[in-house]
Amino acid sequence: MIPKKMKDFIYDALPESAIQNRLFKEDGNCYIELQHSDEHLLSHLGVIPDKLGPKLVVCMWDDSSNIEIGGYLIVDNLSMGSPSMGGIRMLPTIKPSDIYNLARGMTLKNAAANLPYGGGKAGIVAERGLSQEQHDEVIRGFARLIKKYVDIYVPGPDVGTKDADMKLIAIENGIDSAVSKPADMGGNRIDELGGAAGGVVIALETLLKIMPRLRVLPQFANLEIPKRQKLELIIQGFGAVGAHAAHILSERIPEAKVIGISDLKGYLYSKSGLPIQDLFQLWKDKGVITLEYFKENIMPIDKEHTIEFSTSRDNLLIENAFCMVPAAPVFNYLGVRKSENASMTVDRMGNWSLIVEGANTYSPDPNRKAARTRMEQVVYREKGVMIANDYLVNSGGVIFAAQEHIVKTPESLQIPEDALGNAERVEKWLKDHEEQFTELSKERLQSGQKDREEVIRHNMIELVDMLTENQELLPSVAAERISLKRLASSEKERTAKDIMIPIPTIDVSSKIEEAASKIVNSPSNMVAVISNERLVGVITAWDITRSIANEATDVNLEQIMTTDVITASPDYKILYTVSQLEQHQISAMPVVDDGKVLGLISSDLIAQRYVARLMQDQEFLRL
Repeated sequence: MIPKKMKDFIYDALPESAIQNRLFKEDGNCYIELQHSDEHLLSHLGVIPDKLGPKLVVCMWDDSSNIEIGGYLIVDNLSMGSPSMGGIRMLPTIKPSDIYNLARGMTLKNAAANLPYGGGKAGIVAERGLSQEQHDEVIRGFARLIKKYVDIYVPGPDVGTKDADMKLIAIENGIDSAVSKPADMGGNRIDELGGAAGGVVIALETLLKIMPRLRVLPQFANLEIPKRQKLELIIQGFGAVGAHAAHILSERIPEAKVIGISDLKGYLYSKSGLPIQDLFQLWKDKGVITLEYFKENIMPIDKEHTIEFSTSRDNLLIENAFCMVPAAPVFNYLGVRKSENASMTVDRMGNWSLIVEGANTYSPDPNRKAARTRMEQVVYREKGVMIANDYLVNSGGVIFAAQEHIVKTPESLQIPEDALGNAERVEKWLKDHEEQFTELSKERLQSGQKDREEVIRHNMIELVDMLTENQELLPSVAAERISLKRLASSEKERTAKDIMIPIPTIDVSSKIEEAASKIVNSPSNMVAVISNERLVGVITAWDITRSIANEATDVNLEQIMTTDVITASPDYKILYTVSQLEQHQISAMPVVDDGKVLGLISSDLIAQRYVARLMQDQEFLRL
């Protein structure tokens, strides 16, 4: 059953003819797919394509279910590699435009983290307050919806979903079909371990050391860096990122003080510092905790306290501190104009020297980018507040998650195909392999911690270097250039295997009619001829045409095929592949590894998938 809010949105946004033409069903699941070229239809959904993406937008729902199960998937860009990675957000009002903004953030975040994965994101349209049983049923149903896209999208948790939900998806679709799974699946548990939050603290530590370089810029001429025992922070949003950031900070920089936190119910403030460990434990037990803490510890008149509470949560941003950490799911925590509906206007913000963005704040939407530019012109350029942008800072989560693909799952730990979807069987199978999964989880955690430390420190150094070298740059522009530079570099490093397409194969004993039929029904102009699963020759449309012209139609392929085949190795770099095509004066060649045919690469394919994208990325870098 399609969620009502989703149905109302889609059927209001898209022309009825477009829905009828694009809607298709598979096993009771309904899909509407739109590509990058469907610019007009995408604009109806609030998605404005640009030179980076999106590659694919899918509206999907389970038409056979008795409960509402549906949502959206957006694969934005695969320049860094495939599949794309990004979390599943679960909210009642989520729209394609929201998912597109988040997917673009993942494209830039994965590039900033130098991960070999594209950017993608998914959203489930579901009401709040579902029972645990209903929640799990929705997750399982959505897992079945996205199963057909498992080669180009791997989900993790996001707002409204958690590590346990990724386990449900893996039970349905396979051990490698989701990331940030629990440890009993070899997972890295982003939420449980504070993967993204750790990156916030690493960024802060690095910036405390290198921010003095900013004094060459006029707005930072009088910048003062406090000693660790004088370091004060406020955190907007004491949730999965904010709470863990405070907790990790108390362990890595115990002298520092978090003097203010906020959540949905209000904010707590104390100039002498908040009891972070108590608040962190309360958050783990209760979730939303500011009001709860007020009732238990501040309101009773028989208790002494130095902590203040207010129900006006956004007023936390009036308070002064060296560093402010936005960690609430809010795009515009600061705004220049009241019409922007920001958490706080820049004329009322507290006196800060640094903003480290734990929340996802990036948006490709032109209006939002303009609002961001206005904000940074005041906050960074006039007030002299350094801004460490979200996807350079909070990529620790996706770095942790990516280890579940980078550190490969052994074949022996893949869930048996016939057990998928059967939770009881999978649980028993996991229990039988508990020791191996525990070791795999430890290995991935160590790898993730190492990579997170290196990547985020490097990002902060590169960001400060770019800003000090060009005082006209704003932090958001500099951050975007860092990611785009890596996207462009990744394109240069792509191999034949990365962009090849399938090539039809045929046994050497087959007739010419069979080869002709395969060419007609394939985008390839070539058929690979095999014997004992190894390449022995190729047949092209020209070979068949010449044979027919010579009236040699009743022949075996062995008599007309080309046996001296020029092939590409799967690890050939694209530029080397081009040189091979030029040197041998051919337009296409099969990609072969140890005699086995993997696919086909051609000059047309390189022009479509590589040259155009590389030129686009270079154009972005010049902006």
